[in-house]
Amino acid sequence: MIYLLYSTEKLLIDQELSKIFNTYNVNIENIIKYNLENTPINTVIEDAQTYSMFDDKKIIIVENSYIFSGKKGIEQNIDMLESYIKNYNPDTILIFTIVTEKLDERKKIVKEISKCGQVKNLINNDIKSFVKNNFNDYKINNSDIDLLIERVGNNLSILNNEITKIKIYKNNDKQITTNDIISLTTKSIDTDIFKFIDNIIDKNKSDALETYNELIKLGEEPIKIIVMLANQFRLMFQVKGLTKKGYSEKDIAKILNIHPYRVKLSLGKSKCFSDDRLLNILKQLAELDSNIKKGNIDKYLGLELFILNI
Repeated sequence: MIYLLYSTEKLLIDQELSKIFNTYNVNIENIIKYNLENTPINTVIEDAQTYSMFDDKKIIIVENSYIFSGKKGIEQNIDMLESYIKNYNPDTILIFTIVTEKLDERKKIVKEISKCGQVKNLINNDIKSFVKNNFNDYKINNSDIDLLIERVGNNLSILNNEITKIKIYKNNDKQITTNDIISLTTKSIDTDIFKFIDNIIDKNKSDALETYNELIKLGEEPIKIIVMLANQFRLMFQVKGLTKKGYSEKDIAKILNIHPYRVKLSLGKSKCFSDDRLLNILKQLAELDSNIKKGNIDKYLGLELFILNI
C-alpha cells in the first residue's frame, strides 16, 4: 500500500501515522524513515522493493516529500517512482508525508499516486473538539477551552504541548480550572496580534490601542502588523465576494486554500463592512506601508493614526 499524507499541521500527520501503525501492527524494527530533502528517491524505492528479514511487512516513511508540491529540492528520479507506484511491493507500506496546504495537481506523479494509492488531506475543522478530545477523561468546561485557545492560539502542535503540560500537572484530580490555564500556559504573541486585528475589525479603538501598545513593548514590528491586517481584510473581501457568487464555505476554503475555520470567521466579520469599505481600508494600508518604507512617516505613529481613523 502507498499513502500520501499532507497537512499544514504536522501533528495531524503524526496522528494519522499512529493510526496506520496500529492498523498494520508492524514491529518497530520494521519502521524506516527517510527525508526526501537529502535522500535520492532511488534509495527509497530500492528499500521498498526489498523484503523484510524480520516480519511479513515493513513501513517506510518518506518525510518532506516536496516532489508532490510546488516546492523545489534535489533532483529526483520521478520515472523510477512512477514505475514503482504502478507495481508496488504489497509487503511494503510506503508513506509519503509533507507539511503543505496543497499538492501540485498538475504533476503527473500526483495523478499517479492518486490512482494507485491513498492521498489524505488532513485538516481539523473544529479546534474546540480537538482540545476537548485531547483532554480525554479530564474535566474542562467550554469557557475554559475558549480561554485556552485565546491564550495559546490555534496551532495544533502548540495546543497539544500546552494540553500535555496541564494534564501532567493535574494528573491527580483531573479537574481543569481557569486558574490552571492562566498559570500553566504560555500566552502567544501571535494570539495578541489576532486579538488586535479583531479589535480593529470590530472598531474597538480603545482595546485596539491597548493591545497595540502591548505588542510594541514586546518588540513586534509595525510593518508585520500592517501586512497581517492587510491579509485579513483581503481575505474578508474575497470570502464576501465568493459568498455572493453562491459558493459554500467548504468551496471557498478549497478555492483559497485555507482552513474552513478561517472562512467561517472571515465571513462573519465581513458582514460589518461594505465592499467599498474593505477596498478603501486595503488602499489605506498599502499607502501606509509605502509611506513608512519611503520614510514619509514614522512607522509607530503611522499605524497608531490608522487605528484612530478606522
